[in-house]
Amino acid sequence: MKENEFSKITPELQRLADLGSRHFTIDPSLYGKYDVKRGLRDINGKGVLVGLTEISEVCATKRDGDQVIPADGELFYRGYNVRDIIAGLGPDNHFGFEESAFLLIFGKLPTKAELAEFTGLLSYYRSLPTSFVRDIIMKAPSHDMMNTLARSVLTLYSYDNKADDISLPNVLRQCMQMISLFPLLSVYGYQAYRHYHDGESLFIHKPLAELSTAETILHILRPDSAYTPLEAKLLDVALILHMEHGGGNNSTFTTHLVSSSGTDTYSVIAASIGSLKGPKHGGANIKVVQMFEDLKATLHDWTDEDEVRAYLKAVLHKEAFDHAGLIYGMGHAVYSLSDPRARIFRSYVERLSIEKGYTEEFALYSMVERLAPQVIADERKIYKGVSPNVDFYSGFVYRMLGLPLELYTPIFAIARIAGWSAHRLEEISYNGRIMRPAYMSVSSRREYVAMPERVREL
Repeated sequence: MKENEFSKITPELQRLADLGSRHFTIDPSLYGKYDVKRGLRDINGKGVLVGLTEISEVCATKRDGDQVIPADGELFYRGYNVRDIIAGLGPDNHFGFEESAFLLIFGKLPTKAELAEFTGLLSYYRSLPTSFVRDIIMKAPSHDMMNTLARSVLTLYSYDNKADDISLPNVLRQCMQMISLFPLLSVYGYQAYRHYHDGESLFIHKPLAELSTAETILHILRPDSAYTPLEAKLLDVALILHMEHGGGNNSTFTTHLVSSSGTDTYSVIAASIGSLKGPKHGGANIKVVQMFEDLKATLHDWTDEDEVRAYLKAVLHKEAFDHAGLIYGMGHAVYSLSDPRARIFRSYVERLSIEKGYTEEFALYSMVERLAPQVIADERKIYKGVSPNVDFYSGFVYRMLGLPLELYTPIFAIARIAGWSAHRLEEISYNGRIMRPAYMSVSSRREYVAMPERVREL
């Protein structure tokens, strides 16, 4: 088949799609009738309990007597408040992603010797198989780096002599390799795409053993491998804040779900990557940046509060931006009054905006952060509070760091692979049953119709 015909939708296929669409929609009232929690969430956004975990905890409420009321959000990794983990990096200003990954996987904060051993192993594993870049990453580069990343992960299966061994030591080895290799697979994939599709120069920098994960990303991405201490520090904080968020988020639940079948690590992580790619999950920060670019291009004066408020109302009314009716970066499935990750991030973002000369844009983000909850509350019924989530600022940070839009979601994956690894190890350690939630059929029974008696619908 010719390349330009591979993606072709023929008139016949369109007709069949129109036919199928008549039978795809389920009456929404049936979900209420049978008390089915759509999206595994109730009307308040609270998730349906499907499992137990010791890895992290997402808190958005507190008890007041017999009542459960909204509260400022808190995030805990193995019982430690993430706010305290990041604050603990201050005294010697060390990088924290590796320390936090150790905590998630092994359940304790590492000693200095344990952390050195762990980072030494990560450095040891940060090496791709011979000719992998040439034979795999450089061949047929995709315009979407998440698909490139998933393909690379699945291909690593072929290089692993113990790919199907799901014993704990072997899965731990595989997980540590992927934590180490995700920066290379993501950035090299982008460099290949940039070279072949955009005609830009090709840079493939080798990783340096002494660099942290955050430093490695900047080192292999930038042509001159240069970065400031604040740039590396802020990227490190972003990785810590994105690396884990409970067992119920879509991609981590995917990790548990697919792991429960007993399949190999590469298949599990590729499935999780596919989940994270979705614009409702890991791709949300891209939408935030695009929305702000549209805002600045649309308004005469984006420092005018009335103009900004009118724009946000237009977005909600599906009259502006992508006409989806969503103010991206606002609200969260769990958090109500505040997302702790956004609060932690904000002070670092302000510092970088000063260093990079983006103070006017930071003021705009601050204005939208203040106005959007008011606009949403005026226009829609709110079951819980609305506040900025971590995606609200992360895309802005990546833009200030000069990261290409194509790498925004892969950066999320580079962080979240640590959480996925911990959850995979937890799932196979408990050796639970394969997950098999129930779906109720609401289709009516019908008598079989012989082909000569069938009526063509379209």
